[in-house]
Amino acid sequence: MARGPQDLAALPHGVLLVDKAPERTSHDVVARVRWLLGTKKVGHAGTLDPMATGLLILGVGQGTRLLTHLVGLDKTYTATIRLGRATTTDDREGEEIGELVPAAGLAPDRIEGSLDALRGEIQQVPSTVSAIKVDGKRAYARARAGEDVTLSARPVTISDFTVLALREADPFLDLDVTVTCSSGTYVRALARDLGAALGVGGHLTALRRTRVGPFAVQDAVHVPARGEGDDVELPLRSLGETAARVMPTVGLVEESATALGQGKRVSATMRSDGPEGGVLAALDPQGRLVAVVETEGEHLRPVLVVPPEARS
Repeated sequence: MARGPQDLAALPHGVLLVDKAPERTSHDVVARVRWLLGTKKVGHAGTLDPMATGLLILGVGQGTRLLTHLVGLDKTYTATIRLGRATTTDDREGEEIGELVPAAGLAPDRIEGSLDALRGEIQQVPSTVSAIKVDGKRAYARARAGEDVTLSARPVTISDFTVLALREADPFLDLDVTVTCSSGTYVRALARDLGAALGVGGHLTALRRTRVGPFAVQDAVHVPARGEGDDVELPLRSLGETAARVMPTVGLVEESATALGQGKRVSATMRSDGPEGGVLAALDPQGRLVAVVETEGEHLRPVLVVPPEARS
């Protein structure tokens, strides 16, 4: 049965920052939040592998409509790369492949030279077990079915790839690193490519996402798994606050907010805090998100309208 305005107003709407625990899938977290908040409308802005921990951004209710503006944000990770052997999945969960090549004695300057080649704008071949679709089917599904999967290289930007510590675990060498990269980058593939460049093989043993755009994991909450208890507070960030952190804003008077909320174009003569062009977050006098808009001549054209009863 279709929900009416009263039902929509009773549902939660916003964005939730979650610090994902290890060995839980992103789908597990989404399902748990649906249960805890009593709503089916929950989605995420970029998945994390089960072995990974850290920041997972969820949209709830009308917040799911903002996810398209969050998935493309740059991300920062801390990770541990083990040099000395490659795996089928480019991480610790895959089967070992190739020869074991002692890496404990690798010189730091040699490692730095190989790292430098992986910084900046590069062409990266995604991991075979990625979620990229090949002829309509996920690459990881094809790989697990025993198919040979060949993925094309794609451009990504690595703005930071820094070694924080080196630890010998003879015959291996473990590198604790931090990576800041564009959306679509596979940190597992960086581990693979670094190991290949050094001639010793490499894979990822730990991964934690610490930042997505302006959002930090320090501000995220833990979502308990089923059986750990349901008494947990899940603070939702408002749509207006979230939109204002990822796109320029434009303030509306009440009359314009009402018209824009009805899907009408309004004058673009009001002041914006961002550059011309692109999308803007249109906020009412209370700072609530009315719509995401584009400039069209002397007008603002809504591309996403938030129903009045769902604004927060």
